[in-house]
Amino acid sequence: MTEHSDYTVSIHYDRRLYRQDIAGSKAHAAMLARQGIITQDDADSIIAGLGQVQDEIEGGQFPWDPSLEDLHMNIERRLTDLIGPAAGRLHTGRSRNDQISLDMRLYTREAIADTISALRGVQRSLVGLAEKHAGVVMPGYTHLQRAQPVLFAHHMLAYFEMLQRDIGRFTDCAARMDVLPLGSGALAGVPYPTDRHAVAEALGFSEISPNSMDAVADRDFIVEYQSAAAITMLHLSRLSEEIVIWSSREFDFVRLADDFTTGSSIMPQKRNPDFAEIARGKTGRVYGSLMAILTVLKGLPLTYNRDLQEDKEGFFDTVDTLLSTLRVFADMLPGMTLNAARVESLAGESYMLATDMADYLVGKGVPFREAHGVMRRLCQHCESAGISLSDLPLSEYREFSPHFAEDVYDITAAASVAARDNPGGTAPNRVADALARAKTILEEAAAT
Repeated sequence: MTEHSDYTVSIHYDRRLYRQDIAGSKAHAAMLARQGIITQDDADSIIAGLGQVQDEIEGGQFPWDPSLEDLHMNIERRLTDLIGPAAGRLHTGRSRNDQISLDMRLYTREAIADTISALRGVQRSLVGLAEKHAGVVMPGYTHLQRAQPVLFAHHMLAYFEMLQRDIGRFTDCAARMDVLPLGSGALAGVPYPTDRHAVAEALGFSEISPNSMDAVADRDFIVEYQSAAAITMLHLSRLSEEIVIWSSREFDFVRLADDFTTGSSIMPQKRNPDFAEIARGKTGRVYGSLMAILTVLKGLPLTYNRDLQEDKEGFFDTVDTLLSTLRVFADMLPGMTLNAARVESLAGESYMLATDMADYLVGKGVPFREAHGVMRRLCQHCESAGISLSDLPLSEYREFSPHFAEDVYDITAAASVAARDNPGGTAPNRVADALARAKTILEEAAAT
């Protein structure tokens, strides 16, 4: 090897694709024999030899050789060692260009299935939290300022919905990825009577690629997976941020299990939410891989270019990062303890009911904008006086609007959430319906 020959070597990371590569080769060899392109004896030898190669790889005995650059050549060289000249017939009617496109599609299909399964795991944990604390009212926030009371379950189910959309994106990616590229050759097709439909059926693809040039150049499915992964990590990062904030002493909303916190090297009292923080940080890593593949692809003319070798490391890292993060959340959330007394006391804080009081005035015939102005002045008055709305005498309420009556004191956090009784709202019966819907979604997913 020359001084720089290792610059083009990919075996140290593309060896991850060995199962997909061997599966594709077995299906290809079987088709070549059925079509009379190679003999059945040669196909049998090739398929048996590939099985032995896989056993060696999985047993840690395979002789990887960096001088052969990539996975394909390493497997073919070892197959030749094992079965002799018949190994040279395996590459009939294919190119490494359509071969690696196939391998990446097979890998992506497995990654999508694993990702959706992991997403369901987090959803189950969210549903468990929502069910466990179904009646707890907490402050809802806008601008990180206390806004209106909501059910804690409503808040958790918001993340369920985000992850449900993520599952939809990965499902869409799987549908567009479900195309067999093998048989496209280097770029123009192959001069052999191959049966691409038979190979597609053997490998579980629903259709074959209609254009050989597009088939070997296409990496859209990798971009789609990484884009969906970036959005999923965005959602997990938002939840991480809330967990970090909520677990602070300033908020004191939740306490994480010891397995998901770490201490300080000098401050013995610390319980740092490191897993949530790391998940928040790893989001940038996934974004970086998405930008990398977009940048690699944007300037490539058709068809195959060696730049496409750079489609793998960032993609593999994204898959690993996303799956590990989802599994952490699936295990971390069930052990998260909610400080129900704390969140309910803040949800009942009187200024959080200002909107409800404005709606109360609307119910008395006051136009909403006028009611909004009344409550704005009332809140400013109470803040200046250092008292809460609930402590304000009715006589002072009536100085701001004659429509206030004794029933203004019936406005509570519980009444506030109950009033939001429209589809998608935080009223207990609506949240109960949403929780039942979420459980049905999970049950149907498990059944399939």
